[in-house]
Amino acid sequence: MHIIPQILFIAFAAAATWLFTKNILAIRRNIFLGKAEDLSDNPSKRWRNLILLAFGQKKMFRNPMVAVMHFVIYAGFIIINVEVLEIVLDGMLGTHRLFFPYLGSLYTFLINFFEILAVGVIAVCVIFLARRNIIKLKRFISKDLNGWPRSDANYILFTEIVLMSLFLFMNSTDRALQLQGAEHYHDTGNFIFSGIIAPSLTGLSQATLITIERSCWWLHIIGIFAFLNYLPYSKHLHILLAFPNAYYARLDVVGEMHNMESVQNEVKYMMQPELAPTEQAAPMKFGAKDVFDLSWKNLLDAYSCTECGRCSAACPANLTGKLLSPRKIMMDTRDRLETVGKNIQANGEFKDDGKNLFSHITTEELRACTTCNACVQECPVSISPLEIILELRRSLIMEDSNAPQEWNVMFGNIENNFAPWKFSPDDRDKWVEEMV
Repeated sequence: MHIIPQILFIAFAAAATWLFTKNILAIRRNIFLGKAEDLSDNPSKRWRNLILLAFGQKKMFRNPMVAVMHFVIYAGFIIINVEVLEIVLDGMLGTHRLFFPYLGSLYTFLINFFEILAVGVIAVCVIFLARRNIIKLKRFISKDLNGWPRSDANYILFTEIVLMSLFLFMNSTDRALQLQGAEHYHDTGNFIFSGIIAPSLTGLSQATLITIERSCWWLHIIGIFAFLNYLPYSKHLHILLAFPNAYYARLDVVGEMHNMESVQNEVKYMMQPELAPTEQAAPMKFGAKDVFDLSWKNLLDAYSCTECGRCSAACPANLTGKLLSPRKIMMDTRDRLETVGKNIQANGEFKDDGKNLFSHITTEELRACTTCNACVQECPVSISPLEIILELRRSLIMEDSNAPQEWNVMFGNIENNFAPWKFSPDDRDKWVEEMV
């Protein structure tokens, strides 16, 4: 009879792991639908970015109070889940507190540390729920988050509170059983928070306490596996993808705009025809219309977006009431990528659905961008909405000749006069003569 819980646990863990792996592989496939791009240069600087931006959350500490609270949740997620390893092994082997006999007092120290983090996580989650739903900070009530995105954030915060509470109550009933001398319950000594609760539970019978302790144990581990499989459908996927995204961040000078090599070559060959290759094929397309035309890094950015809204809060176009929201650009790109992925999953390959990124992102949004780079500067995990905006704008202008009249006048002047103004190079210098 004792082996039945082990079999159930192993079956459940295997199913949860299989489902998570399946979803992560689908996301990986979606990301690599983008164009190839080599971002393997300067590994030492990339590792430094990963440590500072992903592990150290360097950019978050511009606002120390919020940064500390966010770090508590982050540390709780990373560190407390080390304890999950023991739970998983206990479930598979039919043991209880497997590591205690080997770690002794160090085990008690570690669980105490985990409990301090758990209480911190609960407190911070309550504060974050209040910021979103009571105080209603501007960037959390934006229409970008209407519907599922707003609910998603609340679900995660509630889930964290429940998981941490189950962890603490599991330890409390465990300690109460120790105080009653129950078989198989090692005397670990009092833990810092559950040890306060445990004495009040000793009046319950051993059978009741065991039922409560086992229920908390099962709900805790089921909740963790459920949370794991919820991540691929949630903005909280950034918990995992922030690390590769920070590693593959752009190392160029901040704000540098990448030239289109094909266009650059056309200008060069116009000025120096002798350099033009005899069999130069015309570019297939300019800019991006759909996710296939973006680089894989742009698509990784879309999946890594935390939807925190710091980019939109810093965007001068957004602040002045224009339609552009860099956060929405990333969310729309991810939504389109998800649609494309489901299309491929259903048909074995992509079947044209008559839609593209412009089905989600409007021309007005793209034209409002001032290319100031504020969104990139503010993003905690080095996402670049600006790159996607530029590629979409290039497609509008160079593929569809879709630009405001004012822009077309400027383009004509640059083409004919090599400057944005309607003066020839000779005429532009005439004002100097008046100064003599």
